[in-house]
Amino acid sequence: MNLKNNILLEALPKHIAIIMDGNGRWAKQKGMLRAFGHENGTKSVRQVVEASAELGVPNLTLYAFSTENWKRPKLEVKTLMKLLISSLKKEIKTLQDNDIKLAAIGNLNLLPNTVFKELHEVMEATKNNTRMTLTLALSYGSREELLNTVKEISNKVKNNIISPEAIDESIINKHLYTQNLPDVDLLIRTSGEQRISNFLLWQIAYAELYFTDTLWPDFTKQDLYKAIIEYQKRERRFGKTSEQLS
Repeated sequence: MNLKNNILLEALPKHIAIIMDGNGRWAKQKGMLRAFGHENGTKSVRQVVEASAELGVPNLTLYAFSTENWKRPKLEVKTLMKLLISSLKKEIKTLQDNDIKLAAIGNLNLLPNTVFKELHEVMEATKNNTRMTLTLALSYGSREELLNTVKEISNKVKNNIISPEAIDESIINKHLYTQNLPDVDLLIRTSGEQRISNFLLWQIAYAELYFTDTLWPDFTKQDLYKAIIEYQKRERRFGKTSEQLS
């Protein structure tokens, strides 16, 4: 049975964010190195991107590499960066064919020059695509993002560009990495872990959280459909009562 048929297309989340977790454990279960898990995880990325575009989800954000991930063994970090470059080169045709725009958020200056260059080339090549925006969170940490936002706004207050009284949620949103994206509606985390791991803390304030035991390399289109169906069953009240919504 294809779960896609159970999805209400008129009630799709406008922004799905995914913490892609479990590559290392998946590889370990098979007696392989962690790099093998990361390589196979790219297949799940392709499935999820294609499925989201096919459904009509306008925004998809993937947590690809956190600020904390720089602390991992050097060989693993090097492997991840090589994999990122090869994936970008390989997937540019898929992005173009599906009218998908690639964007990136995070402290991108920390990326190796080769990765930074390839990333920007793909972003430039796809900048006019309109079907869906795929955002990669790379060298990303939400606390760092919020800290930078506070510094930028403080500096503008200091220079009389913004008055303290004018600071509201919209001002903060305009200074975040995600200034061109709507708030997250559905946050998915794979591998059975139930934590946020410093990902889009401001942007997920009213997101529906969905946790699955499925390890990322095993995550398919059907798993995505299952998460969206669960999302559509929930009542999103945003602080109101059920009676007010009805």
